[in-house]
Amino acid sequence: MIDLFEKREPAAPLAERLRPQELGDVVGQSHLLGAGRPLRLAFESGKPHSMILWGPPGTGKTTLARLMAQAFDAEFIALSAVLSGVKDIRDAIERAQSILQQSGRHTILFVDEVHRFNKSQQDAFLPYVEQGLVTFVGATTENPSFEVNNALLSRAQVYVLAALSEDDLSILFERAINMALQGLRFTEDARRLLIGYADGDARRLLNLLEQIKTAAAIAGVTEIAADYVGSTLSRGTRRFDKGGDEFYDQISALHKSLRGSSPDAALYWMCRMIDGGADPLYIGRRLIRAAVEDIGLADPRALRIALDAIETYERLGSPEGELALAQATLYLACAPKSNAAYLAYNKARSFIGSNPSHRVPEHLRNAPTRLMKELGYGHEYRYAHDDPEAYAAGENYFPEGMPAVRFYEPTVRGLEGKISEKLVHLRELDKQAKKIP
Repeated sequence: MIDLFEKREPAAPLAERLRPQELGDVVGQSHLLGAGRPLRLAFESGKPHSMILWGPPGTGKTTLARLMAQAFDAEFIALSAVLSGVKDIRDAIERAQSILQQSGRHTILFVDEVHRFNKSQQDAFLPYVEQGLVTFVGATTENPSFEVNNALLSRAQVYVLAALSEDDLSILFERAINMALQGLRFTEDARRLLIGYADGDARRLLNLLEQIKTAAAIAGVTEIAADYVGSTLSRGTRRFDKGGDEFYDQISALHKSLRGSSPDAALYWMCRMIDGGADPLYIGRRLIRAAVEDIGLADPRALRIALDAIETYERLGSPEGELALAQATLYLACAPKSNAAYLAYNKARSFIGSNPSHRVPEHLRNAPTRLMKELGYGHEYRYAHDDPEAYAAGENYFPEGMPAVRFYEPTVRGLEGKISEKLVHLRELDKQAKKIP
């Protein structure tokens, strides 16, 4: 007979059951945990210190914090910045004080997603870290340089964790099979597909395997092939945070691939972002920026193609419209490059910001009324179309008393090469007119 009032503990997820119980069981992070490496030395020192563990999801941040408490025989108190507030911080500190008074044990205070705490919440830890009441261990997926207060950051060592490699994930795969997936046989293609879906995230891999196990048990399947994996799993997006480092790192890689004239790499990063859930219109806006910043007048068609790609996407939507973005990506990567317009704009802005304003010369002023004409507005203005080559050689268009400044220096690439030749010719005409030295 089933006791309806019997208290039952929920079954722990596979990821929790496989959590390493000692440092030697940790998979990956050899750059930190190998012999003589910084985090290994920290464990072996016998003296805990405050730290920030920065890395993608599923790379072992929580595990390392727990193992640290175990290694130093310290109490482990965990907070989540997503769910906690100042009251929770206060309660954790009071608990640490009580533990110290009653047992003399030190406390490892682990704060997951520490970047979610605001400045005042982060500041609340400072006095207790300085007193040595707690050893602060923060975990974050975001760059701590931007997300963690300088005061707290200066008191903690930052350790950068890396996404797990395919070899690392293969080790976890074998552990999972030996512990909880006996009776299931995975083809090599299925293994590769699941490891690819995990995208460097150990927790994701183990969760995917648990889903496969449940589905296979219901269907009575024991042979897991790639087709079965694809049809069974509701595949989530790859490691990608629309507001975090992964987003900005990938959009940076896309832009730099465009600037570096690498069409294949640019297409790869564009597709990675689409696959990760990025807004295609955001990608389109970055293409526009690349067209004006890195191609400019070397190929003015690039801007129009980028704009057309966005318009096409807006009309067709996904996935058809993404082909237009791909086409624009390839065109921009292959186009001749020039940042001359970008540099000229910045030079002009800087010059204007650091120099006094000059009045518009009278001969360049608009003269729509008789009074303005009588005041000399527009007097002696030379209509360029009346001169040979539609160029008023020797004319000065800068304010009176201001020396001529050269902001724009065209390159010799693409159409800008022709522009450069023309400007050289026009400056020669100016010299011949003996108006400009």
